[in-house]
Amino acid sequence: MMQRAAGITRRLVSQVRKTNLPNAARALSTSADENLVSLTIDGLEAKVPAGTTILQAAETIGIEIPRFCYHDRLSIAGNCRMCLVEVEKFPKPQASCAVPVFDGMNVFTRSSVTKLAREGVMEFLLVNHPLDCPICDQGGECDLQDQSMAFGSDRSRFVDNAFMGKRAVEDKNIGPLVKTIMTRCIHCTRCVRFGAEVAGVEDLGTTGRGGDIQIGTYIEKMFNSEMSGNVIDLCPVGALTSKPYSFTARTWELRSTESIDAMDAVGTNVTVNTRGGEVMRIIPRLNEDINEEWMSDKARFSYDGLKRQRLTSPFVRGADGHFKEADWEEALEAVANGLGDLSGDEIMGVSGRFTDAEAAASLYDLLHSYDSEALHTETRFPNSSGGTGLRSNYVMNSTIAGIEDADLVLLVGTNPRYEAPLVNTRLRKCYIQNELEVAMVGENVDLTYEYEYLGDSAQTFADIASGKHAFAKKLKDAKNPLIIVGDNVFARDDADAMFAAAQKVQGSCNAKLNVLHQSAGQVAALDIGYKGWATPATAPKFVWLLGAETVPEDVVKDAFVVYQGHHGDRGAQMADVILPGAAYTEKDGTYVNTEGRSQTTRVAVTPPEQAREDWKIIRAVSEVVGRALPYDSLAGVRARLAELAPSLTRYDVVEKANFHASALEIANQEKGSVSSSPLSVPMKVLQDYYMTDCITRASPTMAKCVKATANPIEAMHN
Repeated sequence: MMQRAAGITRRLVSQVRKTNLPNAARALSTSADENLVSLTIDGLEAKVPAGTTILQAAETIGIEIPRFCYHDRLSIAGNCRMCLVEVEKFPKPQASCAVPVFDGMNVFTRSSVTKLAREGVMEFLLVNHPLDCPICDQGGECDLQDQSMAFGSDRSRFVDNAFMGKRAVEDKNIGPLVKTIMTRCIHCTRCVRFGAEVAGVEDLGTTGRGGDIQIGTYIEKMFNSEMSGNVIDLCPVGALTSKPYSFTARTWELRSTESIDAMDAVGTNVTVNTRGGEVMRIIPRLNEDINEEWMSDKARFSYDGLKRQRLTSPFVRGADGHFKEADWEEALEAVANGLGDLSGDEIMGVSGRFTDAEAAASLYDLLHSYDSEALHTETRFPNSSGGTGLRSNYVMNSTIAGIEDADLVLLVGTNPRYEAPLVNTRLRKCYIQNELEVAMVGENVDLTYEYEYLGDSAQTFADIASGKHAFAKKLKDAKNPLIIVGDNVFARDDADAMFAAAQKVQGSCNAKLNVLHQSAGQVAALDIGYKGWATPATAPKFVWLLGAETVPEDVVKDAFVVYQGHHGDRGAQMADVILPGAAYTEKDGTYVNTEGRSQTTRVAVTPPEQAREDWKIIRAVSEVVGRALPYDSLAGVRARLAELAPSLTRYDVVEKANFHASALEIANQEKGSVSSSPLSVPMKVLQDYYMTDCITRASPTMAKCVKATANPIEAMHN
């Protein structure tokens, strides 16, 4: 019964989304031979495809109609009535968000009838609003404020009295991230629709009718979603605001810097808001090809980890085994002494998950001056089978937006819901709108949409690659199949065999191979020439940890270790010299996302105290050791990046990777076989998602999230 209901809901939502054309841009992208409807809006002629609503048609000719409940990416509710317009021959104003156009329609968005209707709607909305704008965090960004100024009346016919006060609603506790002041709620239901349609978590809903209607979780519980913070952006009033940001700053006090998120490998476009040299909040920025207008909770709320447990000055380990604070001259001299006259086969460099391309290239050049080839990423990746030699082997070849063209997706050893929430959101969008079929080889986890579970055996994937499994025929019959393999698969002992199997599936089923990375710095390092992590045959005598935290202690126990990074985390504990670097919000750094798109962060705040940009630190070391790198500016470093891999400096462009045939030929020579161990994922439930790196481990907000998900009943009553 539940499955039947879920199927009906999926078809209804899909039908609504297709019929109403989610936004005007998509409406105009339909085929040229489709019948166009001609109408007049405020005396201007518009031609739009049949099924377009009045509101969408108005947007195509630059006429803005106010709205509260309507949103381009959500189904139409039509319950705020703010978008009322006068339509010729209609007896009363119509909700423009829900009325489709017809040929010859004549619409008036600025007539006296429309103006009076909007004033009436605004008057009703403000009847029960608490009007607490001076203490509301939404102040300055509030649609209710803006639209009451633009479309409201200067007086109201409703007067408070002792017998009839304003409606008051008890606030709901839905977790440590989203603060609720439900008396402000105007029941637009954007949050409810977002949870059900985009996040795939139906925790929010409405109860009651008329003046008693309330939005909440029915039974008090946490909003269990890795995308919950997006309801803050969607809320047109101050009913849902950010708990960590509460009462800290006003929007007009903030300085905005366009940047890139580095908490995963998706490359979410963000705006970093700062005040007085401190990051106050991080909010999403529109990019249709990557994150649309959404943002994951870890990217949005973990910024307080940037302020804590920071490395602010160099440290050198003394003879007694304890660290002592040092100046830069002393620290650089200690690094030079550690390198000494070592040969290349005694030196190793490891690039961490937050390493930008400029720093990775600088370390690459410095260690190559010693003839060292032991340059690895912190994350393991197959070095045989042509793994890191061909770019098509380690990027998402279909691109994130390209998922929308797929009709069948096979997930292998990944949980995109927590490894790359924005990729999972795109998959769910296609599942609802395009009826995308999804299958899984790996752990049976909740992805917020239905999928065909093929088991967790690695042998199942090998059987698909060889054509022995029934699903192989389904892949061959699909028009545009995709394979998405989690980078966790390549941390296994049989990584080379699994990688070869993935290449064979791509070749035999004509399915695009996509590798889903979790580390923001991984793809750029592989582009530069780093290899995936592999335990060295002989123990090195010098190890440079460039933000790397997970290198096994037995590898570095007898080596001189330099840790360069921004947090005093696991890597710093193993070091002999600590060099304080800059976080991703404190530097102009190039990051390449999982689809191979180069993007750049921007300096939002300066690094704390003596911390410096990573490439500058390495450049200084090179001068002290007498091997000065041939660049001393950001432009110089990026010129070097262009020499190493031209795609690194072609920003916001995804270059198509090729050599798929060559990769398959190499894979066919692979002699290994997959092991019998099941495919696992590092993050199975929401609790695993919040603390995965040095920034989130330093974040008090992320700690609260872990506690809330581990003990939800206790958290709801605190």
